[in-house]
Amino acid sequence: MSLSVRPQRRVLVTKINRSQSFAGVNSSADRPFRNLSPFTPTVSRKTGSRVSRMFSMSHKSPPPKVPQPNRLDEVYEALKKGLTAYLEVHQLELEKLSTQIRESKRNSRLGFLYDLDKQVKSIERFLRRLEFHASKIDELYEAYCIQRRLRDGAHNMVKAYSTGSPGSREARESLAEASKGYKEYTENMCLLENELESQLGEFHIRMKGLAGFARLCAGDQYEIFMKYGRQRWKLRGRIEVNSKQVWDSEEMVFLPLVTEFLSIKVTELKSLANHVVVGNVSCETKDLFAALPQVVAVDINDLGTLKLSLEVTWNPFDKDDQPSAASTVNKASTVNKRFSTYNQSPPDTPSLREQAFYVSVHQAGLLRRHG
Repeated sequence: MSLSVRPQRRVLVTKINRSQSFAGVNSSADRPFRNLSPFTPTVSRKTGSRVSRMFSMSHKSPPPKVPQPNRLDEVYEALKKGLTAYLEVHQLELEKLSTQIRESKRNSRLGFLYDLDKQVKSIERFLRRLEFHASKIDELYEAYCIQRRLRDGAHNMVKAYSTGSPGSREARESLAEASKGYKEYTENMCLLENELESQLGEFHIRMKGLAGFARLCAGDQYEIFMKYGRQRWKLRGRIEVNSKQVWDSEEMVFLPLVTEFLSIKVTELKSLANHVVVGNVSCETKDLFAALPQVVAVDINDLGTLKLSLEVTWNPFDKDDQPSAASTVNKASTVNKRFSTYNQSPPDTPSLREQAFYVSVHQAGLLRRHG
């Protein structure tokens, strides 16, 4: 998976994988392409874990006036690839848990089996919701394609009637009707584009730190400003003597956008009135639709001696009460640990509590049968 080139600015093309690099676009248009290497700087927080949320006018804002069909095609393909990966990851977890249940029925306690069964049902519910979400996105995209074909047809009609002789009354009426249809189909495309944008989920971005090799020194202070459409995130950090970094903010939730790019500006705070802009880059975001968290790196300056490390997790749903892949996978890993613990000393005979439970169930069955 590689980053595509942004039309307005040149994008540094590189692959995005876990613990891989995230290419940025510097302000200069004639900068050569280069690959980035992964890194993991040490970061500490001044305050506790804190997540900020910026629901600034994304799908709640009015639809755009001009549709962007080519860009929407790119985002849709990336979104479908991310949803497919999400389904595959959770399907594998479901198969793994089902295998554990089959293997542990004879030598495990009821509480452990109950916990495994809860995990299986939770993943099954998430898979059904994910499949429904994918089908809804497909329906929106199909409706968008229909409106686009109608709009192209209306555009051809307007062009044909405009180049011909508009002297007759029928020609003028046909031109007006075609122009009206073109406007209507354009508005429908904008509405569908806005609705599909509201189904893109969330990008959870965690600050990992700066890496500058010989560029970072103890006592340096930096300000990072991220802009994504109307969404903003500003944070400040300081380089400590022990090479640790202290930042006043830890996480941010951005709502994905169809036509916007993530802009990152890094400024070094030298004194009260002396601020030096280290770099101002713009990054492609459509390749961040992935099932697992990604650690990505951004080249900040021209020489690539200062890099920004971010951990990006995509959640296909944008509500707090909806499950996410990370939570489900983390729970499954917890179950795996418990499973290994139980396998170390599996009980050969039921415990006293289990025996009492069996007796109560048996007595309840006899009462229902004779009643």
